Amino acid sequence: MQVKLFDTTLRDGAQTEGISFSLEDKIKIAKLLDELGVHYIEGGWPGSNPKDIQFFKAIKKEKLLTAKIVAFSSTRRPGVKVEDDKNIQTLLKAETPAVSIFGKCWDFHVTDALKTTLGENLAMIKETVAYAKQAGKEVIFDAEHFFDGFKANQKYAIECLKAATEGGADLLCLCDTNGGTLPHEVLEIVLDTRRMTTKPLGIHAHNDSECGVGVSLAAVKQGCVQVQGTMNGYGERCGNANLCSIIPTLSLKMGIDCITRENLKRLTEVSRHIAEIANLPQSMHQPFVGRSAFSHKGGIHVSAVVKNPGTYEHIKPEAVGNERRVTVSELSGVSNLMVKAKEYGVDLDKNDKRTKELITVLKQLESEGYSFEEGEASFELLLKRTLGLVQPSFELEDFLIETHKESANAPVVTAHVKIMIKNKVHDATGSGDGPVNAIDTALRKVLERIYPEIKKVKLTDYKVRVLNSEAGTAARVRVIIESADETRTWGTVGVSTNVIEASWLALVDAIEYKLMPEKK
Repeated sequence: MQVKLFDTTLRDGAQTEGISFSLEDKIKIAKLLDELGVHYIEGGWPGSNPKDIQFFKAIKKEKLLTAKIVAFSSTRRPGVKVEDDKNIQTLLKAETPAVSIFGKCWDFHVTDALKTTLGENLAMIKETVAYAKQAGKEVIFDAEHFFDGFKANQKYAIECLKAATEGGADLLCLCDTNGGTLPHEVLEIVLDTRRMTTKPLGIHAHNDSECGVGVSLAAVKQGCVQVQGTMNGYGERCGNANLCSIIPTLSLKMGIDCITRENLKRLTEVSRHIAEIANLPQSMHQPFVGRSAFSHKGGIHVSAVVKNPGTYEHIKPEAVGNERRVTVSELSGVSNLMVKAKEYGVDLDKNDKRTKELITVLKQLESEGYSFEEGEASFELLLKRTLGLVQPSFELEDFLIETHKESANAPVVTAHVKIMIKNKVHDATGSGDGPVNAIDTALRKVLERIYPEIKKVKLTDYKVRVLNSEAGTAARVRVIIESADETRTWGTVGVSTNVIEASWLALVDAIEYKLMPEKK
């Protein structure tokens, strides 16, 4: 059995709150999906906005490997001839090999939303599908609200499918548009529908009940041969069925062809790339492709995974292009520490008293608010400093921060730092948009003369988390700094009741990590 993938990230996914794809974004995403091996890419609704029309013109210049581009539209309007409907004419002018036409399949929607008769709706479906077929298109009929319609008026929902069939539709896609149908209901309804229709079936599920993936897999189990969804589950309200979970489940767990195993190894990369284009953070805990999908924190878990990854992993992470991670925390045991030390190129003896001391220090620091999951560079420094493998490149003597604010003018922030390097005191003054920027500027004035390699280090992210808000302005804060050079990215952490000191601690670790000899 083969299942065809129909991606609607550029249409349904673009309706996500917080997403606004540019034309260039849409082209980039389409090319990524094509390289992944997706069979159909729904580019948008040309009748709804100029950007989608531009996309269909621009995508024709790209040489796609596997995907068919699909244009989307509703059926003709009530009381309007199909050849006179502007939406339908715009749909055909998109010149795509395939079109997706949606029609109402719930009598409630026909009478209350469209404000027309049940008979007229059937005519709208049949005539629109037939018109697109006569134009030489592959036609996918999206049976909107099909599952709700089937439960409310089974006879009419099936009549809608038959109208599309008589019009010549190539596939009938059953839509759970409100996202409220459960997997066991889908199993029953798809089975009943297959007995009453002759065309191949597809599934289009939304995630309002957190069942989008489950509903899609249940429909495939009952014979649906096309699955519609979006990358990272983007979509209106709670999103669409997540293809990043559906694809590996079909391939690795159900033995159903959808993309090649080689392309499957690119899934994590494509998911994260599309998240960057969407300008939304990818959920760390997203199954299969999230950063935490194969992360192990509890000591018992790590101990078992070291012996055999299958003890706590349902698939091999490399099958989807992800990787196993072991994190360190107050839940860590010797196993976590041993694994992390090996990653850092350190031979650590579990019977060495320093190993137990490290665990004690780690747990104490985490109780104070440190988190080394996002600040692994700080943990590597802690480990190597404790074992005497690295020494500080510089030490703080003191720093002074001044903020001067005059009337409506923007505040001017200056920082004076005094640091010790090789038994010699150096000082410098810097200014910036804020205190952390000013400290960074002053620190670099000294260090870049002595350690020119840090010129390549850029601060790429800065996050502050209040740890005990009940303490008000005296609360402890945790600062996470993400830094990068030309080849790698790393995170460092600092904790204090003073946000400036916490920032200083994280900033210093970021620089020290760069100056530390790289692992061979």
